[in-house]
Amino acid sequence: MKILRLSIMFILTSFLVNCASGYKLIEPKAINYVSTSKTDSITLEYKYDLLHKKYEKKEIKKGIKLVAIKVTNNSDKDITFGRDVTLAFTNRTEMHIMEPEKTYKRLKQSPATHLLYLLLTPINFYTTSTDSNGFTTNTSSTPIGLVLGPALAGGNMIAASSANKKFKSELLDNNIYGSVIKKGETKFGLIGIQSDGFESLQLNVK
Repeated sequence: MKILRLSIMFILTSFLVNCASGYKLIEPKAINYVSTSKTDSITLEYKYDLLHKKYEKKEIKKGIKLVAIKVTNNSDKDITFGRDVTLAFTNRTEMHIMEPEKTYKRLKQSPATHLLYLLLTPINFYTTSTDSNGFTTNTSSTPIGLVLGPALAGGNMIAASSANKKFKSELLDNNIYGSVIKKGETKFGLIGIQSDGFESLQLNVK
């Protein structure tokens, strides 16, 4: 019985560690940018390390970095980000900026994985009664898994879906690629790039 209880506790702990993560809004306009690069009257400010919990783990696993950027156009003409100005690593290697939809698909949580909580459904809670001599007089079981399994599965699927919705919405709302940045204007964006590290970035003006 002791081994059974330990096994159940181990299973429960494993499941709880893999609970769905919430999504904390990044809000590029409110970020304190720590890195800066200037090119031909155009200033780039950027920041890595934006995601948390499961989203951060997906970043590491997929070799993708989500970057918040701030582009200020101090030139005497309007520019289009992605055409007149492109983003590159400091070694002058131009990078590929992922489309928001692709970034989302690669980094989102998978709500369906939480169906594994249904494996808890067969779990029963056993209680034993003993007499004054310590002998077992009655053993009863309560099927707690019938409630626990579906509740955890449903709750985590809803939480993961809600977090993903916020994540996708923020990516789409802050898609800067193809945007016109007028002279004297500053624009903010969120971009996904293929990178395993926190490499220095710069702008290439065409």
